[in-house]
Amino acid sequence: MMNTNRDSRFLSEINVTPFVDVMLVLLIIFMVTAPLVQHGVDVDLPKATTRHITAKEEQLTITLTRDKEIYINEMKVELDRLREKLIKIFKQRTDNQLFFKASKDLPYEFVVRVMAEIKNAGIDKLGLVTTPADKQ
Repeated sequence: MMNTNRDSRFLSEINVTPFVDVMLVLLIIFMVTAPLVQHGVDVDLPKATTRHITAKEEQLTITLTRDKEIYINEMKVELDRLREKLIKIFKQRTDNQLFFKASKDLPYEFVVRVMAEIKNAGIDKLGLVTTPADKQ
């Protein structure tokens, strides 16, 4: 004779052990790889002692490399297109603040030309990014 009460019950517990194992492995992978993934352009900045600047919106940075390449954040831009790009970007922003990083090996004339383009684009706040003097 068959027990109908016993057959009609289903096992309602889920075994979560494999799920936890997979999640722990993924966590370890992300913890190991996250420090290796760095975005940005590598620049040898001059050293100076200044106070920190805080930004309200997403930080927008102009970077000049020692090869005279210009980047807006991580997007490469030619000097003759810089003003046009900045005008388009700052039409949608409420804060006219821009951070400026330039390699210390660049000629002064090139840096001044780029800064003039930034000023001609209507940027009224320009923060110069340096390496703290106490860091070697």
